[in-house]
Amino acid sequence: MTMDSPAHALAAPIAALAMSFAAAAPLHADPLPSWNDTDAKAAIIAFVESVTDPESDDFVPEAARIAVFDNDGTLWSEQPAYFQALYAIDMVEEKAKSDPSILTSPPLKAAAEGDMQGVMAGGEQGLIEVLDVSHANISVADFDASAREWLTTTKHPTSGLTYAGMTFQPMVELLSYLRDEEFTTYIVSGGGVDFIRSVSEEAYNIPPAQVVGSEGTTKYVFEDGKASLMKEGGITFIDDKAGKPVGINRVIGTRPIFAAGNSDGDYEMLQYVTTAEGPHFGLLVHHTDAKREFAYDRDSHIGKLDKGLDDAQANGWLLVDMEKDWGKIWTGNQ
Repeated sequence: MTMDSPAHALAAPIAALAMSFAAAAPLHADPLPSWNDTDAKAAIIAFVESVTDPESDDFVPEAARIAVFDNDGTLWSEQPAYFQALYAIDMVEEKAKSDPSILTSPPLKAAAEGDMQGVMAGGEQGLIEVLDVSHANISVADFDASAREWLTTTKHPTSGLTYAGMTFQPMVELLSYLRDEEFTTYIVSGGGVDFIRSVSEEAYNIPPAQVVGSEGTTKYVFEDGKASLMKEGGITFIDDKAGKPVGINRVIGTRPIFAAGNSDGDYEMLQYVTTAEGPHFGLLVHHTDAKREFAYDRDSHIGKLDKGLDDAQANGWLLVDMEKDWGKIWTGNQ
């Protein structure tokens, strides 16, 4: 090829064009684009970079990069009530249409009328009664389908989004960022494990096997040549407060290095993670945005954050201010 060939004539302009594109493109894409450029975002990135850098004194091997996240109020919204409670009320109302005899108590009658305050007036026992009726005498497979349909089609009363669309975009990005850096991400929630599993893969790219949650009585059944699992109601394990470290141990089997929550129900989980030897990170989502989501903490009947708010700084936990630190709230349209 001679120096004045057509190919040579094009080489210089192409090289110049490539250099201009390289100069214009960022060296690294922002891993957390829905987070504002505040100290919270910087702290998260600094921690991840330190534990994934082989040259760092804080380097953690991939197998030990375990991150656990609460669900209600941390990965998706939780007001005016836990989404699972709202689902349970809808299911009781539906079942009562064909069998009114199931309404054997004031909380159940309130649920059939869509009266959340009436259900809550029955206290914990009243809520358990509602969960028993709504979550019992159904196969795990049928419950999974029912929960998924409800979450993806039913609209929230104030946001107008489906409940599945009310996952927090900044937290979905954080999950993805951690996985890109070879973390394994788990959900560790006080909510029912089967309820969360119904959408965990679609909503968070977290497979059902990586969901830890509260459990009810489940029975193995073999009939007409078919095997199934039946939900029988009741509660056999509560994955909340001091139960969360227990749930982590029974399912994950190793202590995580990263934990995120939003309420005092997550206190022991963050304590368990951040008092271990070696690098660790604790994060609490503080609901401060009354305009785009909800503002609540100490006096809330849902997701109360009191002790965690007092102790976050002393414990070295990052307190994420939703209003200041997040540029976007939900994954659904806003």
